[in-house]
Amino acid sequence: MQTSGNFSGLWVPLITPFSNGAIDHPALTRLVQRLRTTGIAGFVVCGSTGEAAALDPAEQLAVLDTVTQAAADLPLVMGLSGYHLPKTLAWVKTLATRPLAGLLVPPPHYVRPAQSGVLHWFNALADAGAQPLIVYDIPYRTGVAIELDSLRALSRHPAIRAVKDCGGDAGKTQALIAEGQLQVLAGEDAQIFSTVALGGSGAIAASAHLHTQRFVRVLQSLQQGDLAQAQALWRPLMPLIAALFREPNPGPLKALLAQQGLIHNELRAPMTAATAAHIQGLIQLSDTLASAA
Repeated sequence: MQTSGNFSGLWVPLITPFSNGAIDHPALTRLVQRLRTTGIAGFVVCGSTGEAAALDPAEQLAVLDTVTQAAADLPLVMGLSGYHLPKTLAWVKTLATRPLAGLLVPPPHYVRPAQSGVLHWFNALADAGAQPLIVYDIPYRTGVAIELDSLRALSRHPAIRAVKDCGGDAGKTQALIAEGQLQVLAGEDAQIFSTVALGGSGAIAASAHLHTQRFVRVLQSLQQGDLAQAQALWRPLMPLIAALFREPNPGPLKALLAQQGLIHNELRAPMTAATAAHIQGLIQLSDTLASAA
């Protein structure tokens, strides 16, 4: 297991399988067992890919417990979000009872606080928890970007160790990597290659449910300085990554996993399944990639 607070490498933000409206714990167990031996660094549980917003707190804990049992010695990060600080602090304290490597935390969504409010939010949660924090910079979901100076300030808190970078600001990404105060993890799958090539620590990548070992080898090749090998591995992944996010995540991803017989193709409203035409294109892309492996 990685040392707590080290979030380098490839992390898979798990989908949550459903069957007839309920969480499909046997399918979740099989999926985790399938992925855990591929060379990934660990799992993120109850992130946006896991449809966490559609799970109540008891369901989220049940998912976490299932993944904990199935993941063996791989570290786990738990996603959380909210905008009511006392409730979120209470949830952080509940999660402190679980053996987690860290928490993945975005700014409070919907309310769009000033940067001073963003700093207060993260510092309060970092003070309350027993686990290190990964700051989740994802303004298109939360409505607020975390500015570079705010991230620099947050990096001074001993419990804040990394950033999942979905900020869409290449200059900010490069500055954070160059300064080295936070581990920078690519949060947009299409940016994995550039982020790690520039010196980023790794990625949290939904696409890596599929062709996982190829993703792992891309990161390993980049970290070893073998750019030609990394490029050869990466380029065939690019069309599949683009297609997986052409309709809302995790619909396309769940469709491909269902086509492989791993889960039911089921999401919780308001999320909907990928369209039939899109699924056929995804299957062709994935099959082409598999034959080229």
